[in-house]
Amino acid sequence: MSSAAPSLTPARRLPLAGVLRVGRPSDIWFKPALSVVVAVGVPNVTLLALGRLDLAMYTMAGSLCALYAHNLPYAARARALAWVVLGMLAAVAVALVTASLTSSAVILVAVGALLAAAQKALCDATRIGPPGPVIFAFISSAALFTPQTLGQVPAHLALAAAAGAWAWLVGMAPGLVRPHGPERRATARALNAGAAYAEMYVETSAAVSAEASPTASPTASSSPSHGRERARAAAAASAHAAWQSLLATGARSEPRRALERLVVRAEVALAAPADTDPGRLRSWARDLRGTGPVPSVDLASAADELLGVEAERAAGRRPLADRLGPLLPLALRTALGCALAGYVSLALGVGRPYWALVTAASLYQANVTLTWSRGVQRVVGNLVGVLLFAAVAPLAHLGPAALVLCCLAFNFGAEALISRNYWLGSICVTPMALLITEFTGFQRPGELMTDRIVDTVVGALVGFAAAVAVTNRRAGDRIENALDTVERAREHAARLIAAERPGPGALEASRRRLAAALVELRATADAAAGEWWQRAVPEERVLLAERTGHRTLATAVRRQGLHALEGTRA
Repeated sequence: MSSAAPSLTPARRLPLAGVLRVGRPSDIWFKPALSVVVAVGVPNVTLLALGRLDLAMYTMAGSLCALYAHNLPYAARARALAWVVLGMLAAVAVALVTASLTSSAVILVAVGALLAAAQKALCDATRIGPPGPVIFAFISSAALFTPQTLGQVPAHLALAAAAGAWAWLVGMAPGLVRPHGPERRATARALNAGAAYAEMYVETSAAVSAEASPTASPTASSSPSHGRERARAAAAASAHAAWQSLLATGARSEPRRALERLVVRAEVALAAPADTDPGRLRSWARDLRGTGPVPSVDLASAADELLGVEAERAAGRRPLADRLGPLLPLALRTALGCALAGYVSLALGVGRPYWALVTAASLYQANVTLTWSRGVQRVVGNLVGVLLFAAVAPLAHLGPAALVLCCLAFNFGAEALISRNYWLGSICVTPMALLITEFTGFQRPGELMTDRIVDTVVGALVGFAAAVAVTNRRAGDRIENALDTVERAREHAARLIAAERPGPGALEASRRRLAAALVELRATADAAAGEWWQRAVPEERVLLAERTGHRTLATAVRRQGLHALEGTRA
């Protein structure tokens, strides 16, 4: 008996087209931009008034925590920001203690690489979201190479903790004005995505039917069906994100219950796009953007839905250890790439090897292809940012106040631009990082610029080489697991659909779990598709699972009576 080895996906052509394309800004780009200015500005201005701007690096550790969790509801944001601050303090403590015990650059780079790997794994496992592990790596790596004595560590950690507490307050402050803002935005995105899918479904139905005809040419373009599948996946992901936002909250107030019903309307658009009124969905989405009352939606099966929400809330989340397991290859890539980048920088005689380490840490995405794209964006953004620093340095060197103001301006610019494309944000991040090094005293711009360019190129090349060298064979296993999860969820939903009287809330909870499994399958397949040297992605099985899963969702909607309800109001 012979056993054929599974085929491996070869190295793919690395993309260049579209890598630097500028997209639309995030709908809340101004929130992290303003938050970081306030969180960083108050401690920096205080230190400036006290004449101790040399301590700004420690307050920056806490202040930059204000960049996180802007999409989370405020109850969940309070917990997430607290964990971000604690995680930052833990990383800084390890870095400062290490710096106080040794001045060996070899050891410092090794510790920095291990910290970056742990930060990458934890940020991905907890799905904390942008800016991910790069801020942690930036702060902890810089702290490693800051001269320190053991006696100074407690005071420096206290400064970081105080700034972190201030960042927590800044992050929570908008809740006083718009307490349900994040949930409303998530629901609005789901409604708009559902409307977009319903419109595309109607527009492409004829073309897709002709394409599926037996007489259609085998070389006919698959762009209509491909575009529709992408729109459906995007709508499903938006609806799932809205549910995650609503399920992350504490007490279920009436506004949140109204939002839950609106998300169901977005899910109905997925299941019955031909009978959906996109204009109504977009109208509801517009109403959610302001501060007015949440649009009221009558729903005959509201009680069943609310029970379904309670059932899903009781299900809980997977343990952290289970979520960390699949991320080990990415953590290994990060550790190896960061360490090698730092050591190459040291071998070249660069005075700040942690810049190369941070560059490598910033590259690692879900797969090799995305890591390549991030590398191109990082290099282009940093090189342009160095030129911007050369232009701004004379102004920043007018005095400490000018230095602080320039840094705040670049903080704002980075967050305002980075959602459009990473390289645009890097244009502002680079001069900001260079100026931060001058808080302890002005330095020669030429030397700083040279070190930054060398470290950027070294970090990008070595970091990408590590991504290619460390294969992620677990990506194929994750697809198999995701396919199994979808099939189990589909079979469970099908049994409930066939049942004469499903338990209270059971069908609604089962439908939503199937939708979540389909979203996870699409994300897993996309990540594996860009990975090298692994088992070939079973694209036909994935496509079949998605189609049968979405058909089951549509049947569940009709079984619940939501489809007919939508049609009567359209």
